Amino acid sequence: MDDSAVALLDVIRALAFVGDLAMGQPTDHSPRAAWIAGRLAGELGADRAGVARASAVSLLRWSGCTANAPEFSHLFGDDVGGRKALLANQSSGSGFRAGTRGKSSAFLSLSRIHCEVSGDIAAQLGLDEETQFACRHLFESHDGSGAPEGLRGNEIPAAVYTASLAGDLDIFSRLYGLDQACRLIESRADGLYPKAMATVAIAHAAQWLAALDDESALSGADSIDAAFAGRTTSLEILAHVIDLKLPWMTGHSRRTAELARNAAVRLGLDGAGQQRLYRAALIHGMGRAAVPNMIWDTPGRLAQWAWERVRLAPYWTGRAAKRIGSLADEAAIASYAYERADGSGYFRESRRSDIPLEARILAAATALAALRSARPWREAYSDAAAGDLLLSDAAAGRYDVDVVHALLEKRRPTASPSLAPATGLLTEREREILRWVSLGASNKVVAQKLSISPSTVRTHIESVFRKLGCSTRAAATLKAAQLGLL
Repeated sequence: MDDSAVALLDVIRALAFVGDLAMGQPTDHSPRAAWIAGRLAGELGADRAGVARASAVSLLRWSGCTANAPEFSHLFGDDVGGRKALLANQSSGSGFRAGTRGKSSAFLSLSRIHCEVSGDIAAQLGLDEETQFACRHLFESHDGSGAPEGLRGNEIPAAVYTASLAGDLDIFSRLYGLDQACRLIESRADGLYPKAMATVAIAHAAQWLAALDDESALSGADSIDAAFAGRTTSLEILAHVIDLKLPWMTGHSRRTAELARNAAVRLGLDGAGQQRLYRAALIHGMGRAAVPNMIWDTPGRLAQWAWERVRLAPYWTGRAAKRIGSLADEAAIASYAYERADGSGYFRESRRSDIPLEARILAAATALAALRSARPWREAYSDAAAGDLLLSDAAAGRYDVDVVHALLEKRRPTASPSLAPATGLLTEREREILRWVSLGASNKVVAQKLSISPSTVRTHIESVFRKLGCSTRAAATLKAAQLGLL
């Protein structure tokens, strides 16, 4: 039984959900934009495959958001609020470009990270090369002023244009009304996207938005459903994308999933329960995308307003159940990840009798994985110290004692055969450096940690990038995590 194989379209929809949270958008933004993009592609003469591709690219448009969240946070402070403001920008060109005016290097750097990771996600999902190429060029503009390569005109895939137009129509109509949305789209025609496409979108805007407001439009079968029917992919891809938001969380979701599954085996859960728990652990961090990095990175006690944002993270994970089909049960379990048996957890403040066993296992596994890993404000606890802390919390009533003992029991862990490391791809030194890089360490810090020169670190990183086919640290982290190299 492959615990991580799930419906491809459900993973794509989950990625869209995470992307909408990271962009500060309503969680139906990407599904609505994808529906519009598909209709627009059809009106422009695309065949069924082209229509499905337009919808898929639109759903994956924000899939690279978690990858450049640290850089966005450095630039804007609030990475979620900063992105939301950029999308609301009423400029005649890209709001992203306008929002970083005077910081062209930032626009290019952020775009490059986002697009490279989005393209790699499309590749790992097994999507066709045209879709991958579109995802690698999401911020290109018709007039050549976009990024990451400054493509123009017909060099840019139609799916990039339809995703951009559909996104603008949904956001602008919601914020400013239909008439102003159409005026703004018209002002961007022949700059951001071709005028002929913009004209078609404007002509059908009222009809499409009315259909979406009825909501039945999103519940019926569509071309993308037919295109991806019967196809599956690895849920670990989604876990790794979630963890990219905070470099110090690299690998956290998978470690939690493995701890939780091993405990489930020891506690006698049946195969279905083990699988459900493993998957829930992989996706338990989805709601984290809604909270700005500056809050997660804060050492010590959070201000009340910040704490309220954190409390909502598992709520958003639970809300994902409404969007991701076959993963609905797993998302519901995942939303209990920070509940505590004594009622001191969040967001429900549930007590033991109201928390399912699978959720109690997940909560303790999440805590143990966190204790064993370093955070910006503390070093990692040793296995023994982490175990003692968890046992102490269990004795105080915060965790299920039997669950904690099962987590700490020394037995051979259950392997994940689909993630066997590609051991021959990188040297041990390259893997060691990549581990530090994946956690957000600069070349200088890596050099200090390993007692080598920064130039030697740089040489090794260049070799890692070449072997992995990457040009950014985020993309290298994503690919290495999927290959089991970290």
